[in-house]
Amino acid sequence: MKRAIFRKFVWIILLALLASSLVFCLIMGRKNRSSVEDQLFDTLYMMDYSLDYSGDLEKQLQEICSLEGNEHTRATVLSAEGRVLADNGVPDDEQEQLESHLGREEVQQALKEGKGIAERYSSTLHKRLLYAAILTENGYILRLAVPYDGLFTYLRALIPAAAAGIVLAMAASFFMAERQARSIAMPLNEIAAELRRMNKGEPEIFMKHYRYDELNVIIDAVNQMSAEIGGYVKKLELERIIRQEFFSNASHELKTPITSIKGYTELLESGLVTKPDVQKDFLGRIEAEADRMTNLINDILMISKLETKDVQVEMTKFQIYPLLEDVLSSVTPMANEYGVKVITECKPLTVKANVQQLQELISNLLVNGIKYNKPDGMVRLTITADQEDMILVVSDTGVGIPREAQKRVFERFYRVDKGRSKKMGGTGLGLSIVKHIVNYYGGTIRLESQVDVGTTFTVRLPVIAE
Repeated sequence: MKRAIFRKFVWIILLALLASSLVFCLIMGRKNRSSVEDQLFDTLYMMDYSLDYSGDLEKQLQEICSLEGNEHTRATVLSAEGRVLADNGVPDDEQEQLESHLGREEVQQALKEGKGIAERYSSTLHKRLLYAAILTENGYILRLAVPYDGLFTYLRALIPAAAAGIVLAMAASFFMAERQARSIAMPLNEIAAELRRMNKGEPEIFMKHYRYDELNVIIDAVNQMSAEIGGYVKKLELERIIRQEFFSNASHELKTPITSIKGYTELLESGLVTKPDVQKDFLGRIEAEADRMTNLINDILMISKLETKDVQVEMTKFQIYPLLEDVLSSVTPMANEYGVKVITECKPLTVKANVQQLQELISNLLVNGIKYNKPDGMVRLTITADQEDMILVVSDTGVGIPREAQKRVFERFYRVDKGRSKKMGGTGLGLSIVKHIVNYYGGTIRLESQVDVGTTFTVRLPVIAE
C-alpha cells in the first residue's frame, strides 16, 4: 500500500506539472498573438501615413523593412482588385507572376471591415506567417506579414525551464510522497496490530484517533464494536459464573433431601425400625423431603423458562380477581397453620399476561409474608391500577429483613435466616422467581422493610389490557 500511495502521489505531481505548463503555454500564446496583432496594425497605420502611393512603392517598402526590428517583416501593397503592386519579400521580376491576392482571408476581411488578420503557411517564403491587412483611404490594401510559430515559440523557450522545474518538483514529490505514505501507513499498521490483539483473545481494545477523519470513522466503528464485544463477553462470563453458582447451589439443595430420603429408606429396609409409629414418621419425612425436592425442581424450571426469553409464553386477557381467589384458596391452609390473617383488596382489572406467571408472583409474595410473620400476624394484599400499570402491594407484620440483607433477598438460594428457611421448607428461590417475572414484563419491584415491624413489596407491571 505504501508503494501504491507513493506511485500515485508522484503521478499526480507529474500530471499537475504537465497540465499547468500546457495551460501556461496556451495563455501566453494567446497573449502573444494578441500583442503581435496590435503591433502589426499599429505598424500598418504608420506605414499608411508615411507612404507616398504615387512614388516608388517598392523602394519605400525596402527602406521601411530595413529598419531595426523589421528585418523579418514582409510588406505588400495591393490594389483593390487584389493585384500585387509592391512586395519587399519578392524580387521585382517575379512580382508580376504572383497570382491575385483578392481571395486571401485577411484581404477579404479588410475589404469588408477595414482590417483583417489571418495565419497560414506561405508557399512563397516557405514558412508560417501571421498576416495583417488594412484598407487605406485611397483604396489600396496594405498588408504586413511576420513569421509566427504560435505556441511552439513558447514551448521552445519553456522546455528547459519546465525540465528544470519538473526535476525539482520530482525531487520534492519523492520526499513528500514518502512522508505522506508513511503517515498513512503507520496508522493502518497500528490499527492492524490492535485488531490482531482481538484475534489473540483480547476482546476489548481502544484505538487512538489520528488526523485523518476517514481513518477516525473506522476507528470509532472498531472502538464501538470492541466495547460491545467486551460487554458481551463480560456478560457471558457473568452468566457463566451465575449459572455455575446456580447449578452448584441447586446440586447442594437437592443433595440434602436426597440424603435424607436415602437415610430413612436404608433404615426402613434394614429392619431396625420395627415400631409402626416410627415407620410412619419416617415415611412422612420421606414424603416431606420428596415434596421439598419437587418444589425445588419446579422453581428451578420456572427460573430457567423466565431466563430463556425465546421460549414461547402464552399471553391471554383475563380478570385478575378470579386468579387471586385461586391463589388465596391455595395459601389459606398455610395461613391457618401459621396463625396469620390474609386481607385482600382487588379492583376489577383486566390484564394481558401469562396466568401461571402471575399466579407464581402473587403466591410467592403471599407465602413469603405468611412464613416469616408472627403469630396472630397479618398479610395485606392490594391490587390497583395506574394508567397502563397494575400495582400490587403485599405488606406483612412479620420479622422484617435487616438492611444489609435487603439487597440480596432476590438472589437465588439466598436466605436471611438459613436455619428457619430450611425448617419451613423454603427453596430460597421464591423472591428470585418474583424478580425474574417482574423483569420479564419490564416492570419494577420495590422493597421496604424494618426488623420486627414488617415488610412491604410494591410491584408495578405494565399488563393492563386495552
